Amino acid sequence: MDALAPIVTLHACSGAIALASFWCAAVLRKGSPRHRLAGRLHLLGMLGVILTGIPMAAHYLVVGRGAWAAFFTQLLVLVSTSSWLGWRAIRDRDDARRYLGPAYRVLEVLNPLVALAVLAIGITRGLPLLIGFPVVGLLVGFDLWNRRRQIPHERRWWLREHYGAMIGNGAATHIAFLAIGLPRVAPQLVGGPVYYAAWFAPLGVALAVRIWLDRRHAIPAVPARVPATP
Repeated sequence: MDALAPIVTLHACSGAIALASFWCAAVLRKGSPRHRLAGRLHLLGMLGVILTGIPMAAHYLVVGRGAWAAFFTQLLVLVSTSSWLGWRAIRDRDDARRYLGPAYRVLEVLNPLVALAVLAIGITRGLPLLIGFPVVGLLVGFDLWNRRRQIPHERRWWLREHYGAMIGNGAATHIAFLAIGLPRVAPQLVGGPVYYAAWFAPLGVALAVRIWLDRRHAIPAVPARVPATP
């Protein structure tokens, strides 16, 4: 683990940047230069989390912690999905077809597949966290499938996609801090009710905020601007 220590440190620093910039973007006026700057910093922080997380997952697999490696891989898939969608929703706001391209379809399939693999490991080994958390991946896969059918009929589809993805990233960064970072300082929390609440409470808050924003930004369905196929 000593050889991995610099990567773990970079991972933690990237997560801290992502968490801090998430709240900056959340409180700043939407669309303002400062909001966009905070958003870029957030995505850079998430990119650092993803890139440093890959060797960490591989390390867990090599040292025989296969269950944790699988679970960590699912977390990486989830944050990669939300980071990609949050970025592309803005970049592709005038081209829904491009947004719903190959990368979107890969994520649509990858999330439930990885979740089912983790669920199988959780059931086989009797690990509650690995039984409950894969539901998130299954729901994300279903949401991607459902949204792919809704987006062509929404005028401002990109807004819902963007804030939905950023809310997902916010949940991920808070989970990482509360359920992974904090127990390193207070190991007695691991396995108790507070520990499991740290995993699932941010998800509940994220879902509530997503529902509230969906209602606030409810827009009548009209065809989005999708370029005609040549």
